[in-house]
Amino acid sequence: MAEEDSEFGGFDLGEEEIKTDSQSERVPTGIKGFDELCGGGLLKERSYLVAGNAGSGKSTFAIQYLYNGVTKYDEPGILVVTEEDPKNIRKNMKSFNMDLKELEDQNKLAILDSQSTKIGLPTDEEYVEVNPFDMDSTLKKIVEIKEKIGAKRCVFDSTTSLGFISESQKQLRINFLKLSGTLSAIGLTSMLTAEVTDKEKMSRFDMEEFVTEGTIRLYYERKEGIRTRSIEIYKMRGSDHSKKLNPFEISSSGIEVHPKEEVYF
Repeated sequence: MAEEDSEFGGFDLGEEEIKTDSQSERVPTGIKGFDELCGGGLLKERSYLVAGNAGSGKSTFAIQYLYNGVTKYDEPGILVVTEEDPKNIRKNMKSFNMDLKELEDQNKLAILDSQSTKIGLPTDEEYVEVNPFDMDSTLKKIVEIKEKIGAKRCVFDSTTSLGFISESQKQLRINFLKLSGTLSAIGLTSMLTAEVTDKEKMSRFDMEEFVTEGTIRLYYERKEGIRTRSIEIYKMRGSDHSKKLNPFEISSSGIEVHPKEEVYF
């Protein structure tokens, strides 16, 4: 890792200074060090792909964005889970001192369980998708929850499940467009997570990065006997952003990005 030379917002970003666009309304993630890489945050009411290999922290990154939305910016959020038990997610996030249940009780966060019905398990969750293989049904449920709690943010974890409900590559692309477009149209600034196994790829199905407004790639790679975590903003339409690979860590308080350092593979 090498340190750079010039400053931005208290961080040393080298020659690549990221400027804040005052004409574009920003939605800060609140994730320490990340917003400095993209001019102050995400562009409002757009959808972003958060891709990474196993263990890279993509779900933690996205859910931390939701948690910060409520606790730091008073923006309620929706978490759609398609491949994990919501109870496990609550336990995992509590290990980072993020109590999702508390936010749910305050009607500031809603977790939509799209996993239990899909695999035929009973659930006592408040919000359940009874037709998890139907994109229109899922979007209708999201709209209902958005109106109920006044949500401003959304996380769809993960989009890999769309591969199971799409009979062709064409239908898969349509479903991604429908998901991304609808979330933006109803006023949500969203993160859509995706599993990636090849470090040279930006998405699971080689098309998600084309139908979302931005792509944030997380890496968890082994180098010289040590696994290193790093983050790259591959694309962010309408916004200046860092073109570098920056390290991050996952501690007891969640994810922290180090924008003044750079990773080389």
